[in-house]
Amino acid sequence: MKSNILRSYAFNLSYARKLVEDVDEKLMAHSPGPGLENHPAFTLGHLCSAAAMTSRYLDGPYQFEPSWEPLFRRKGPGDPRLPESKLDVYPPKSKLMDKLEELHALVDELIHDMSENRFNDPVQWRFDSMYPTTGDLLFFMCVTHEAMHLGQLAAWRRAMGMDSALAKL
Repeated sequence: MKSNILRSYAFNLSYARKLVEDVDEKLMAHSPGPGLENHPAFTLGHLCSAAAMTSRYLDGPYQFEPSWEPLFRRKGPGDPRLPESKLDVYPPKSKLMDKLEELHALVDELIHDMSENRFNDPVQWRFDSMYPTTGDLLFFMCVTHEAMHLGQLAAWRRAMGMDSALAKL
């Protein structure tokens, strides 16, 4: 399980890089329409928030900028807030990607160093009724959650008239 999660997590980071590498900084907080409010700036920051939370679940440090909390932390389905659309409230794309890469490296190391037995440990979190173990949580956070948001970003690219980033991997 560990190698599958780590391989998918690395793929997601590579895909995230491709999804935003050619996005003009001026468009990072632009929404092309309803249903596409999760623009690149929000998506990258939100994935940073998720990686920081994942580190904390693995007893690692929570390395997330306090000033970023109101911009990027969401409570999941049912949270009525939409991402802010003003570009000047967001960190630049390079800083968001640097932080995502840093947090990915931290989570990757924590998973790599983790005992295989820990994957079966029960964990209490928002979705523990469906994902009751640490392994389940890791699969959701490192694979499913990231892929959901990267898929939103891929749809955002297409709505903006941009080509497929997946084809560039």
